Amino acid sequence: MILVDPPNAPGHGRLWSHLASDSSFEELHAFARGLGIPERGFDRDHYDVPSEWYERVVASGAAPVSSRELVARLVAAGLRRRKRGA
Repeated sequence: MILVDPPNAPGHGRLWSHLASDSSFEELHAFARGLGIPERGFDRDHYDVPSEWYERVVASGAAPVSSRELVARLVAAGLRRRKRGA
């Protein structure tokens, strides 16, 4: 399932959501391509999506979840890739 958390991560003068899959990276990349999300937005285990895209991402089928739930689902699926040294 494709998941998206609320746009609450600040960066570069705006707020960002995280788009992830609790099934596979292939599912995640296909969903992102379908929306035209650039590959450069992929960061280890999720895509960073600007707040102005949030409603479009949800309307396209991503399930809105809390940031905590998104991380928990990635961990449970074995798809969480932590930063080195974290």
